[in-house]
Amino acid sequence: MTYALVRPPRLDLEAFARVTGTHPDLVRRLVALGVLDAQRDAAGALWFPPSQLRAMARIQRLRAGFALNYAALGLVLDLLDRIAELEAAQRNRSRITGTTGGSTWMSTS
Repeated sequence: MTYALVRPPRLDLEAFARVTGTHPDLVRRLVALGVLDAQRDAAGALWFPPSQLRAMARIQRLRAGFALNYAALGLVLDLLDRIAELEAAQRNRSRITGTTGGSTWMSTS
């Protein structure tokens, strides 16, 4: 039996920039800031998984909607991700316990 080695789909820097409508220098900057995730090959070239296309679209929406600088985008993205995690955890707790998921710390009783 033989097995074919299959690489996961990925985009190089130029293809990623072209698909997202951004300049490669901006993409490099976002990788350096940790806002986008990319892997480097042995030659140092950047490669992006398809999931980063959605991340770039999110970055572009935030940048257009709030006029944030690129460094601030990293913080906003981290906060939004953390909020989503907390909301998911609350939904899971509510589903398990059968409660409505409302907060009890603001209760006046």
